[in-house]
Amino acid sequence: MTVYLPIAELSVNIFIILGMGAAVGFLSGMFGVGGGFLITPLLIFYNIPPVVAVATGANQVVASSVSGAITHFRRGTLDIKLGTVLLVGGLLGATAGIWVFSWLRSIGQLDLIIAILYVLLLGTVGTLMLNESVRALRRAARQEQVTLKRPGHHSWVHRLPFKMRFKKSKIYLSAIPVVALGFAIGVLTSVMGVGGGFIMVPAMIYLLRIPTNVVVGTSLFQIIFVTAYTTMVQAATNYSVDIVLATILMVAGVIGAQYGVRVGQKLRGEQLRALLALLVLAVALRLAVTLVVTPADLYSVSIGAF
Repeated sequence: MTVYLPIAELSVNIFIILGMGAAVGFLSGMFGVGGGFLITPLLIFYNIPPVVAVATGANQVVASSVSGAITHFRRGTLDIKLGTVLLVGGLLGATAGIWVFSWLRSIGQLDLIIAILYVLLLGTVGTLMLNESVRALRRAARQEQVTLKRPGHHSWVHRLPFKMRFKKSKIYLSAIPVVALGFAIGVLTSVMGVGGGFIMVPAMIYLLRIPTNVVVGTSLFQIIFVTAYTTMVQAATNYSVDIVLATILMVAGVIGAQYGVRVGQKLRGEQLRALLALLVLAVALRLAVTLVVTPADLYSVSIGAF
């Protein structure tokens, strides 16, 4: 059964798209990630134009982030003040990222740059995650105890000016690194169609020393508004959000996430991180292969703007 995607301008097998959405939703529920960094490459593998895959991937992240943020708000594990400061940087970064996205598209280099960025980003993150998870598994096997630095431990980041007090997180921190982190995630959201949680969460914990109990909810709070803003601007400026594709992915993703949560609860944290790292590296390797192998069609014809 096929369905026509009006913005992507091609017909696709609806069951394959449903399978992609359900698989990414399952992994999102299992690993606790937004899934944007997985769905965008998968759509590209299925010959969805990268410009549509990026914008639609960002749209899908909004749905999964809203429910998570509401849950954390009810539990009192969401720092709205900290999230707002992150959001300021995120909106600035998203605006800059959309400009870069449009410029790359105008010079015909968008597909190549997106593929290279994904290979570098996923390869780096996957390698670091796999290294950390393997060490954790070895420590668990030897029953070693790890001494962690306490939240609020001071480093060079905490000596920066323009400090603010975040009562919910119980920290006194400069706004500069918070805005900078939000800016970086905003750029990634616009250019690559990712929510950025898989980068923001570790950065907030290990770099900014924000208590772990408020990190996930605060990250989701920022991601909601940045991805929603990115989706609206992409739709208005680049006409690249395919609502049919987004709807199918979101419906399947919500269903898949429910089962992913159940499976994830049965595995240890170290095992989950190792599996996610292997998955991320597999996607990066697949994208790297497409950059170096000879394509089936050496030439393509398109209508240029004059």
